[in-house]
Amino acid sequence: MEKVLIDSDILIYIGNNDRSIIELVKKLEERNQLSISIITEMEMLVGCRNKQEFQKLDKFLRRFNVVALNEYISEIAKDLVKKYYLSHGLEIPDALIASTAIHWKIPLLTKNKKDFKFIQNLELIEF
Repeated sequence: MEKVLIDSDILIYIGNNDRSIIELVKKLEERNQLSISIITEMEMLVGCRNKQEFQKLDKFLRRFNVVALNEYISEIAKDLVKKYYLSHGLEIPDALIASTAIHWKIPLLTKNKKDFKFIQNLELIEF
């Protein structure tokens, strides 16, 4: 079974009941193990406004394999920031998510292609 890394924006679209994204993720889930970076998990958690939302989100996130950071991911992210922060405005969370995909050699599903399309060795899923 192949793996796919899901970006934070995709989870937000699911939360907003975007039918096209929900269908795409369901299709991917049939043939792939869906994963998220620990960074994505934290980004989603800080968006909660109360304990009920926090609990609902926690339950939803259990369907994804959460990928932790390690020394290699951190080094790749640091190199990406050095290379792309000034030229493309690459932010730290996006660098960490991209470096996770690069390190584990898994494609990234995102709708925010502009945030990632310039990164070498990063495979983006087209839809």
